Amino acid sequence: MSEFIVTARKWRPMKFEDVVGQRHVTVTLRNALSSGRIAHAYIFSGPRGVGKTTTARLLAKAVNCLSPIDQNPDNTCEICLEITEGRSFDVQEIDGASNRSVEDIRNLRESVRYAPVKGRYKVYIIDEVHMLTKEAFNALLKTLEEPPPHILFVFATTELHKVPATILSRCQRFDFRRIPASDIRMNLAGIAQQEGLDVEDEALLLIARRADGSLRDAQSLFDQVIALCGRKVTYAAMLEALNIVTQDYFFRVTSLMKTQDPAGGLAVVEDLMSHGYDLREFLVGLIEHFRNLLVARVTGKSDLIDASDVMRKRYEDVAAQFSVGDLLRAQRHVATTEMSLSRTAQSRFRLEADIVQLVTMPRAVDLAGLIEGLEELKKKHPVEQSNNVAGSVAQWQHSAPTSVPVRPLPPPASSPSPSRSVVNEDEVRSRWTEFVTEVSRAKISVGTVLGSTTFLGVHEGAVRIGCVDEFQMASVERNREVLAEMFFAIFRVRARIAGERITPSEPHESVASKVEEEHPIVIALKRELGAEPI
Repeated sequence: MSEFIVTARKWRPMKFEDVVGQRHVTVTLRNALSSGRIAHAYIFSGPRGVGKTTTARLLAKAVNCLSPIDQNPDNTCEICLEITEGRSFDVQEIDGASNRSVEDIRNLRESVRYAPVKGRYKVYIIDEVHMLTKEAFNALLKTLEEPPPHILFVFATTELHKVPATILSRCQRFDFRRIPASDIRMNLAGIAQQEGLDVEDEALLLIARRADGSLRDAQSLFDQVIALCGRKVTYAAMLEALNIVTQDYFFRVTSLMKTQDPAGGLAVVEDLMSHGYDLREFLVGLIEHFRNLLVARVTGKSDLIDASDVMRKRYEDVAAQFSVGDLLRAQRHVATTEMSLSRTAQSRFRLEADIVQLVTMPRAVDLAGLIEGLEELKKKHPVEQSNNVAGSVAQWQHSAPTSVPVRPLPPPASSPSPSRSVVNEDEVRSRWTEFVTEVSRAKISVGTVLGSTTFLGVHEGAVRIGCVDEFQMASVERNREVLAEMFFAIFRVRARIAGERITPSEPHESVASKVEEEHPIVIALKRELGAEPI
């Protein structure tokens, strides 16, 4: 039986064109080789499994190859074979995690003095260089400042921010990117063809998506799938073998959102638990599901979705059933659930509650359309008000935000009653909510503050308003003249508005919740943006 070699090693790139998803790096390096402008130190940074060490080995072969072809190593000469097989004295690969002390770097400084045995350059590849100690970096700095002409350093790291600036400033830096799922799928498809394997395209795409931009992770998962499923791999068989949550669960959730079915939401969680699925994996997939729907809804097409053609069409059809606001709220809701799931002891109960809340969430309304409708309603039912009240409301409208339409006071049910000289405290107390509501309709910011205050009573013709802090006091005092005019418009009696400080423990009648429930703009904000009282 021949020795098995994992895919990541067996199909390691042998020339710069074979490096997947890093063309901005490989083209620059080949241009440097072509012009002879080779730096003495490079630093390759980026996520794991994207080709940093592989590219470093290619560079080491390219600068030492006896007969390079178009700035690529020929991979047939003696030096290239030695480097490929890891037995070259001129190329040293050092693990920064296990050789991180100052003594290790001092030994390296001693060895750089000697010329290469066969090639033109002595190449030192230090992987995870950020693991070196501060003293080790200091010991390395002198060599980087004045390197021998035959020395080439290549540093690789997944945490560039941990490398001292003094080291970075002496290196040419290349940032490696996460590899797109489409590129990973093409790479795996090529390997499957070379190996004579029959793997469904949808299965390859799923592997590519789960790798999260790492080609090495994708190739490792590819080996696992082949070991589990054999030489013929179907999408359904791979899902079962790896116990992966299927897309059907995600579409079930959006279908339940459309029908507002909480019992169906509980059934989804029950199915997940009975099949032994990872609940966090389900939520991560659901977040991506809402992202795909959002992309299809916003752009009107599915080009930016990593999925098969059949699945893309399905996303387009479902996305048309929801507004952008619905999808944004749903995605935020699921993301919050995913973050909190690890902090709760009863993950199932939390998921059940949040899924029920998700599928019964009220559909978003078009806020702009709602406001436009209110304006049309005002035009159909014009109102006439007294000059004093109209002037007060006009003054408030002038200072109100332009994005919030200000609703004028409604006309009285009958002709205005004559003015009175005495304030009836019982009447004011019974109609206080009505007064605060009308203030809110004219200017919601002041009405909201007024709704959080306390009606204390009437004393010597003054309406006493209890305020629990300086902010409420200042708001009442700043607007007391206009409040007095509106008070007269409703109660037909002149009164002075007086704010008084009270402690929060004193009982009072807060009407903020009433104002929020009755004001149409607040209702629209709560529906559209999920606003809640605080």
